Amino acid sequence: MHTLVAHEWIAEIGGSENVFEQIRRAVAPDRAVCLWNDDPQRFGALEVSWLAHSPLRGRKAAAMPFMGSAWKHVDLTGVDRVIASSHAFSHHLAGRAAARGIASFAYVHSPARYVWVPELDDRGKSVIGRLGRSYFRSWDRRHASKDVRYAANSVFVAARIAQAWGVDASVIYPPVDVDRIQRGPCALSAADEAVLANLPAEFVLGASRFVPYKNLDAAIMAGEIVGLPVVLAGDGPDKMRLKASAGGARVPVAFTGRVSDGLLVELYRRAALFVYMAVEDFGIMPVEAMACGTPVIVNDVGGARESVCATGGGTTAVWRDGRFADPGVVEASLALDCTGAAAAVADFSTASFRTNLLAWLQPAQ
Repeated sequence: MHTLVAHEWIAEIGGSENVFEQIRRAVAPDRAVCLWNDDPQRFGALEVSWLAHSPLRGRKAAAMPFMGSAWKHVDLTGVDRVIASSHAFSHHLAGRAAARGIASFAYVHSPARYVWVPELDDRGKSVIGRLGRSYFRSWDRRHASKDVRYAANSVFVAARIAQAWGVDASVIYPPVDVDRIQRGPCALSAADEAVLANLPAEFVLGASRFVPYKNLDAAIMAGEIVGLPVVLAGDGPDKMRLKASAGGARVPVAFTGRVSDGLLVELYRRAALFVYMAVEDFGIMPVEAMACGTPVIVNDVGGARESVCATGGGTTAVWRDGRFADPGVVEASLALDCTGAAAAVADFSTASFRTNLLAWLQPAQ
């Protein structure tokens, strides 16, 4: 069977890229294609679309009207199976392949957020996104196919797929490298050790890109509720506003900047509580924290609640008007014993993902 796998654009850091990498390892495809590749060291042997050779490369919002054309020009000659990893429009390639009688699968991280949930993606607020939303929704829906087998990365996203495209999707949770996390402490650089040495012995942790929808203010608020210092790890355009909020907080707030993978795991291990109040499609970071035995608190809306509820590794909280609807849930999370959760996260491991993926790809009986 000649297999082609596809992904949107390749970025240097990204959860969807990790999924794509695991799909490639699981199926050993004959061909792999993306719109453009910004991490050639990791993903060297990829075909790229014509967008990669145009001024639109890397300009996601501007390139959006042309992505359909890029997928339409992928050569399907001799291909027996297509597997698309989609968070924008690569699922259109699966639909096109299905129309030709090719076995077609789409692993969906989300229907394009800037089209379907623009409140969660700044690209949806662009001129193209605002003026063209109705057209793009209709266009995107037309490219869904009953002949494609869909999988979503959470129950939350499966519901979004059903609403957006009118098709059903299986649920295959994305791979989290819990084995690496649970093997024990990583060797840290001198710079990482210096960061740790300047942090309090006990703290509430918030970590992600510093963008508004990640709701990192919730970590500061949680620290104030339980009277613990707060550590914020990451960087991004919301940094100055967060620093201003930290300046008025009733507890100390430390900023580490962007951290290495090893240092992030050590922060999880040392944290008394990990706060993650973004509305996420899945949410890898809470699973990583629970793998360390650290309790988490996540938004009651979104995919992150699914891993927390399945493992008992934390609490879900209602986030309303920029605050916790019930501050008591923060104290309840802090008091949790997450010993059992650290073992239960194996259901979200890389090995579990591969088993579920290969079962999904089996021919229908």
